[in-house]
Amino acid sequence: MNRLPMIAAAAACLWLAAGAAWAQDLLIRNATVHTATTRGTLQNADVLVRGGRIAAVGNGLSAGGAQVVDAQGKPLTPALFGGVTGIGLEEVSAEEATSDHALALGSGAKDMVVRPEFDVTLAYNPDSVLVPIARVEGIGFTLLGADATPGGSFIGGQGALMRLDGGIDPAGPRVLFVELGGGSAANLTGKTRAAQWMLLDQLIDEIRGRIPQGSDMALLTPAGRRTLAHYIDGGGRVLVGVHRAADIRQLLRWSKRHGVRIAISGGAEAWKLAPELAAARVPVFVDPLANLPASFDQLGASLETAARLRAAGVAVGFTQAGDSSHNARKIRQLAGNAVANGLPWEDGLAGLTRVPAEAFGAGDRIGGIAPGMRADLVLWDGDPLEVTSLVQQVWLDGRAMPMRTRQTELFERYLRTAPSIEGGDMPRAYPATVR
Repeated sequence: MNRLPMIAAAAACLWLAAGAAWAQDLLIRNATVHTATTRGTLQNADVLVRGGRIAAVGNGLSAGGAQVVDAQGKPLTPALFGGVTGIGLEEVSAEEATSDHALALGSGAKDMVVRPEFDVTLAYNPDSVLVPIARVEGIGFTLLGADATPGGSFIGGQGALMRLDGGIDPAGPRVLFVELGGGSAANLTGKTRAAQWMLLDQLIDEIRGRIPQGSDMALLTPAGRRTLAHYIDGGGRVLVGVHRAADIRQLLRWSKRHGVRIAISGGAEAWKLAPELAAARVPVFVDPLANLPASFDQLGASLETAARLRAAGVAVGFTQAGDSSHNARKIRQLAGNAVANGLPWEDGLAGLTRVPAEAFGAGDRIGGIAPGMRADLVLWDGDPLEVTSLVQQVWLDGRAMPMRTRQTELFERYLRTAPSIEGGDMPRAYPATVR
């Protein structure tokens, strides 16, 4: 008797049983539901979760055996976007051995090595201590970024959306990262931004076969050609770090000429081209605190950038300068500052949920509260765009996430009351009661 089919069937049953236990059926009652969809905000509403997906959103829903949570009127939102980060790609920013978000292969235009096939998602570590730190602050997904700045090319490589649920597979298609403009980007292209357009057109010629593989002019490996070809003629999304209005104007022309679907990161002067960006359907991820001329590319920076872009019809998301991996929680403060400077509140929330999900290819699955979407939810004790508000509970796929981090464990280890100096588990230097 062949036992393989029986074993396979038993394994399938066990997998299904485990999946059913993994996906908790849940009914969240009486919440202020910020759907981040066209339905807007629903008062005293219920959200029913079955099999890890949102089954219904409305009033007076029947639990039907699901676990019931009474929200007591508190805000319920989709899990938030953490911005472009290296969460899961780095542990200690200053320790090079713990960082996997950049490929360093030379410098300058003469010896440039362009490797768009470099994919940081392959190094993602779901057990990183940074994952729960971001998650307990309401962050449910992030865009893993390939950083061009430390490398030998203004094309950094690929990343993708990653849900902070412990899984290792991206939540959306790959995104290509490109850095344009002055400063570090110009240093990678012969110290002139003019060379960036020359080199981009040269790469297009190489993809289209007008520069033979192996010639002295070729910049790409065979895998690089295949990868970069995916991002032209209406293919995958390219996220371009750029600030100056003149550079953004050239970018719009170049992307239209080659059918490249772009999004902009930074965009300090993007408001000057708001109508053109809206017409081209280019989402812009801004830092709402960039209001000073931090460089010659950002002379037009303004606290009202997000509001001006959105008023013109541009989809606006958020990004932050500095150590975004360790400070992902601060991105909702940025959204709050954008709202304080004229951006409508609903658009502030959308910039943390729906806009990044749609921009990076996962808008049908995450970033909103609607039937059929993944049940990635956050219950708050107050306005989620207010810095003083705290997360009550995070659910991913309807599963309640542990609201613990390395920091909370250290707190409990060192600052909570010890049973006694001699018999407790505290270090000897600590008193029986820490005040």
